[in-house]
Amino acid sequence: MESIRTTCCIVGGGPAGVMLGYLLARAGVEALVLEKHPDFNRDFRGDTIHPSTLEVMHELDLLDDLLKLSHQRLLSANGRVGEFAFRVADFSHLHTRCKFVALMPQWDFLQFLSERARRFPAFGLRMQTEAMNLIRERSRVTGVEARSPQGPVQIHADLVIGCDGRHSTVRQAARLEVQEYGVPIDVLWFRISRRDGDPEEIAGNVNYGKALILIDRGDYFQAGLIIHKGSFEEIQGDGLAAFQTTVARISPFLADRVGELKSWDQVKLLTVQINRLRKWQLDGLLCIGDAAHAMSPAGGVGINLAIQDAVAAANLLAEPLLERRVTVEDLDRVQRRREFPARVTQRLQVNAHKLFELAFQNSGPLEAPWQLKTITRIPGLQRVLGHVVGIGVRPEHVADAAKPLEAWSVQKAAIRLGAALGAAVKIARILRLA
Repeated sequence: MESIRTTCCIVGGGPAGVMLGYLLARAGVEALVLEKHPDFNRDFRGDTIHPSTLEVMHELDLLDDLLKLSHQRLLSANGRVGEFAFRVADFSHLHTRCKFVALMPQWDFLQFLSERARRFPAFGLRMQTEAMNLIRERSRVTGVEARSPQGPVQIHADLVIGCDGRHSTVRQAARLEVQEYGVPIDVLWFRISRRDGDPEEIAGNVNYGKALILIDRGDYFQAGLIIHKGSFEEIQGDGLAAFQTTVARISPFLADRVGELKSWDQVKLLTVQINRLRKWQLDGLLCIGDAAHAMSPAGGVGINLAIQDAVAAANLLAEPLLERRVTVEDLDRVQRRREFPARVTQRLQVNAHKLFELAFQNSGPLEAPWQLKTITRIPGLQRVLGHVVGIGVRPEHVADAAKPLEAWSVQKAAIRLGAALGAAVKIARILRLA
């Protein structure tokens, strides 16, 4: 059995894991990232890089090179209920260097960041190395048991950090308690070609009891059909032609290309979850990102919240790791720092899901209620939403970076938005969106 010794073993080569590995290695901490797949190239992962993340990349002096990669720039997010089109969020007034969301394949982002991280002698990345269990000495976690094509591997570390997503092996092995929040929706992801003259911004189209999200990816749309939770088998039973008809009915400009969907193999089910660990750490172990708080795809904020977790963890743990004196109190400080943003964001997502659920009650053509038309005309609302989505709650900054963003103003905006969404849900219940 191969045996490895490192200071910090990071399980999961997603955005949180690779960013954390980069930041720790930059600070001189020996960090080894384990990724179970042979590469980063997988479809339908979070491809939205929000202004808060782009600000972190600027602070690391990586932004200019990152933006040389192929990407699209999202200046606003739009929606449509029935025939009523409106702007949801406006990013053009943010107090950041990048006043847009960058749409970039996640594999390109991870490849870019991992290549830059390899410039630090303390950084290590092992592909095709899957964590299977934790190594313990009495009550302390001291490493990870993994497997690779060459055989079993033991990685001994001062600290193990689980960044392995919503189906985290690390948190299962640690038997950490998960709090589940009911989610009424799932998402069916697929690709469909994009043509000149098609919408250029993210568009959420709600009609006929369903919602279709279209994300501009240059020559194609990454499309997501939001459905009732657990209804995918029923949709499959109705046949692919019925699915094509549904897509064309919600967004008629796609009618001449839904035939590109020739097999259910082209449609991927995302089982939406919102959950959060009650306790993110044990002695020698910490979970962050989706491993600590699984997010809905609503707002596309999951990747950015995970990266914010990584920045906070690096800021708080680099010095204790260098001195090899990490305590449970150090790990608890990370949770105390990041749990509030996770809670607020998940609450906003839960309320957004309730609005979708109400829309699903009407399977016919949908008429936007006057309340929605009135709310969308409130001056400054789109700017507030732009802050909440683009920057988030309590944005993090690299420890040696300059002036932080307006964190408290964003938190207050998020809380106000949560109250507004709650009120919107009550109004929609009364009107049944009719």
